[in-house]
Amino acid sequence: MPRIVRAVAACALLSSLAACVVAPQQPAPAPRPNPQQIADQRLNQVNGRIDNLSRRIDAHVNQGYYPPPQGGALHHRLDVIRQEAHDMAAQHGGGLSGDEQRVLNQELDNAAHAIGE
Repeated sequence: MPRIVRAVAACALLSSLAACVVAPQQPAPAPRPNPQQIADQRLNQVNGRIDNLSRRIDAHVNQGYYPPPQGGALHHRLDVIRQEAHDMAAQHGGGLSGDEQRVLNQELDNAAHAIGE
């Protein structure tokens, strides 16, 4: 009988020891974002920046920093940039690539400088 008890105790000891040796599971990697969603976000960022600049033009015209015809010309400039963004997006199913966003942001930087930011 003592042999059976020792054998059971040895099995229990080996089982608990084996459980300690098992490597912990690695967490699953974070899912990669959908490229189309990223492209859509880029377009939304450009549109948001155009909207902000448009509001800035309106504020400057209302405060008398420049006359309404100059404000209209600046709005037209933003409209052209928005149309370029949508034309680019139409080529890719609705979003912008990183390079396209960079080009549009450079144009918006120039427009912002002209607006007086």
